[in-house]
Amino acid sequence: MDPFVMQEREFMLRLTDWERRWPRLVAGFSTRKGGASQEAFDSFNCGLHVGDIPEHVIENRRKLAEENGFSYASFTCADQVHGNEIRIIADSDVGAGRMANEEAIARTDGLLTDKANVFLASFYADCVPLFFYAPEVQVIGVAHAGWRGTVARIGPRMVETIARTWNTRPEDIFAAIGPSIGACCYEVSDMVADRIKEVIGDKSSCVLVAGSEAGKYMLNLQETNRILLEEAGILPGCIEVSHLCTSCRTDLFFSHRKENGKTGRMAAFIALKEG
Repeated sequence: MDPFVMQEREFMLRLTDWERRWPRLVAGFSTRKGGASQEAFDSFNCGLHVGDIPEHVIENRRKLAEENGFSYASFTCADQVHGNEIRIIADSDVGAGRMANEEAIARTDGLLTDKANVFLASFYADCVPLFFYAPEVQVIGVAHAGWRGTVARIGPRMVETIARTWNTRPEDIFAAIGPSIGACCYEVSDMVADRIKEVIGDKSSCVLVAGSEAGKYMLNLQETNRILLEEAGILPGCIEVSHLCTSCRTDLFFSHRKENGKTGRMAAFIALKEG
């Protein structure tokens, strides 16, 4: 069974094993269904930067936060740039970006907090969402890992930042890799393949297979991130991996590649309730 499970609400999948194990935790991934957006963004688009009607996006975001038990004022997000910058959320950051992309935390792809009642969100339409939880220190995080962020090691940087800032060990951190484009659909150039090989070395044979023509490869970006998280010290049994492909399942997800760039965004979300 996939770790991300749809329950009674069609607009989101839940990381149910985590939520059962840790009752303070809320974590999941939205779908494209059950929202206010129209046409190419039909219907639960959570991205304000893709050309959708802002009021529709805000309605969708508000629904996502409130249906999970959080005020929309706590919805906190960044302006993602496919990099490896990480922000530890300060009180002044809470709510950033919820009403306008220009008000989001600038040039940041990883968010971390130990604060309750902060609804962290980041946005996807094929890239890999990475979720983090360190239960001993009550730290949560989410990171956006496209191929550029992956080779920039945003996953290991999240692990290192949690361990250093909160004086905990990587082996006490849990991670989950959410729905994203799969190796079945993600064909990349030899330039991208070479960058992947630089990062994971001999293990690249596990994540790259021949593509449709010379100089093309099929990339398993989920497995690449799993390898990097394990190398960063997270125990293999503490990493959950989704097998849902956003490109195969455009009935359920937006896919930038499958839909030629004109599409919406899902939200990966994580938050802590008051203890």
